[in-house]
Amino acid sequence: MQNFSHHWSLDPSITFLNHGSFGACPNEVLATQTMLRQELEREPVRFMVQELPDLLHQAISSLATFIDADSDGLAFVTNATTGVNAVLRSMHFDPGDELLCTNHEYNACKNALEYVAKRARASVRVVDIPFPLTDPSEVTEAIIQAVSPKTKLALIDHITSATGLLLPIEQIVTELKRRDVKVLVDGAHALGMVPLSLRDLGADFYTSNAHKWLCTPKGTAFLWVAEEHRSWVRPAVISHGANAPTSQQSRFRWEFDWQGTMDPTPWLCVPKAIEFMGSLMPGGWQELRRKNHDLVVRGRDLILTTLGTKAPCPSSMLGAIATIPIGVPCAEKLADHFATLPLQQALYTKHQIQVPLHQFPAPPHQWVRISAQVYNQIEDYEKLAAGLREEISA
Repeated sequence: MQNFSHHWSLDPSITFLNHGSFGACPNEVLATQTMLRQELEREPVRFMVQELPDLLHQAISSLATFIDADSDGLAFVTNATTGVNAVLRSMHFDPGDELLCTNHEYNACKNALEYVAKRARASVRVVDIPFPLTDPSEVTEAIIQAVSPKTKLALIDHITSATGLLLPIEQIVTELKRRDVKVLVDGAHALGMVPLSLRDLGADFYTSNAHKWLCTPKGTAFLWVAEEHRSWVRPAVISHGANAPTSQQSRFRWEFDWQGTMDPTPWLCVPKAIEFMGSLMPGGWQELRRKNHDLVVRGRDLILTTLGTKAPCPSSMLGAIATIPIGVPCAEKLADHFATLPLQQALYTKHQIQVPLHQFPAPPHQWVRISAQVYNQIEDYEKLAAGLREEISA
């Protein structure tokens, strides 16, 4: 089997099975960023004022083609959480309104939802999605049953972070829109992991990270907004674009393209990342996605067999991450969101395996989440299985 790890600068002494947290950028894409940074620093004023607008347009056009979206509603942000905040803090809610999310929602985005709800004296309704589950319809049914006449917005994951579930987002969006509920899709993991067609999806808002599965430099993400909402969705940072002449371009474009002085080079690497990652295999992105999916399924099956546990969801609900039950409880509650469980720490320090463990929905449940990117091989999951067996039996 071909080994692609030489395209990355990952520490060869570490078995890296956590692409899902922050991604990993290939050397060739980093080289493009270095070149752009050199151009920026050679003449900062010329680059930021004269060259950047055209470069941003080129990068956004490339991304728009990749995700089948109109570029007029597409903007770069630094991460999906920023995209979620931009939408939520632009919306008006009345006292008594309900904002919907699931118990699988990413903590940072759930915090943003709680913030805007509290400010408006609205409420957040959290839908319990069963996990383990056996069929995607269980997700859709739980969400739709929670909708009430007070429901104004639903924040729904495309691929859940802690549990690694590929949700039936097309069906969910269709059913919510049928009930006149605005839908903000948190697609943090989706870009590069699964095919996207925002034209077909029909969501009101969609945000995703590029620094995960598209493998751009850190701090690259997008927010897409449906045409009927572009006049009122504003970035989290209000800057010069707020009173720019809209005869030249839309206020949406002005405001999101310029949010103050920052390093724009991660955004400008999007075309290179699309080209490079799509060139790694003869079948392009389709083959790359299929390889990563097949590898994570094989890795999951291997670990499930080793631990003697059952799959918590069908393989059709996986992209390139999978969550596996450990089968051994851990009552210890983590001190904060960035703390690590003892088993995770042992896997890293004793076995040199970088892999996250989660307590979902709460202690004593304990899960390990594996990722599959093209630099991984089945031997990585064999090593994890052996490490888990050793630590659990100790």
